[in-house]
Amino acid sequence: MIKQLALAVTLAIAPLSSFAANFVEGTHYTQISAKAPSSEPKLTEFYSFYCHNCFNMETNYLPDIKANLNKQISFDNKHVDFMNSDIGTEVMRSLAVIQSLDNKDALTHAMFTAIQGAEGANGHDHSAPGHQHEPQINSRDDIKKIFAQFGVDAAKYDELADSKSTDEKLALWRTQQNEFKIDSVPAFIVNDKYAVNLNSIKTLDELIGLINYLAVEKDAAAAKTSSGGSLGWLFLVFAAAIGVTRQQRLS
Repeated sequence: MIKQLALAVTLAIAPLSSFAANFVEGTHYTQISAKAPSSEPKLTEFYSFYCHNCFNMETNYLPDIKANLNKQISFDNKHVDFMNSDIGTEVMRSLAVIQSLDNKDALTHAMFTAIQGAEGANGHDHSAPGHQHEPQINSRDDIKKIFAQFGVDAAKYDELADSKSTDEKLALWRTQQNEFKIDSVPAFIVNDKYAVNLNSIKTLDELIGLINYLAVEKDAAAAKTSSGGSLGWLFLVFAAAIGVTRQQRLS
């Protein structure tokens, strides 16, 4: 989780160039794939409804992160499968269902609250020694009760949860969880290529600056440098050819 992150943050984001010089691969971010980055800039959050840090991120920080992303960057979230159990899969399905509905934020918050209690919104750890907490979610029927409060009846929920598109989403989430080596959450993956090292980030504006840099600037700058180097080499060859031609004409 982000160290020393104040809850009240003035989001006066510094220019990317001032941040970029301080972003170090292996410290602030890790390249997790040798493949080309995604065709369009994007930020993907991997999280779990069972994770108290994820609930804290969702409630206190994610709205500001999303509001201050470069406008080119799309945002997506995916649920991890750390539990590898029937109820874990049902909870994953609930997020896929949420993503097909309109009131995503309210349903997401309701699922977090049902599993962790309202205190989880501020980082309360229900797994702490001596703390007893019984989640309200132990079956699909329990999940459907939560969705019914937002106008989604049981039949509609089952239709969406058991759809082919939901099955494909869960398969993709599991594949990418392994591909990107997601072993803790929340985790931010940029352009399917870079993982943000949250433990090295001290402020919210630093995190936003890093995401914007990785998503929009880093590979574009490398491509520009590479292109410039190639064009520079071609220019030298062309200039040399002109020089030879002129010498031949003079002699």
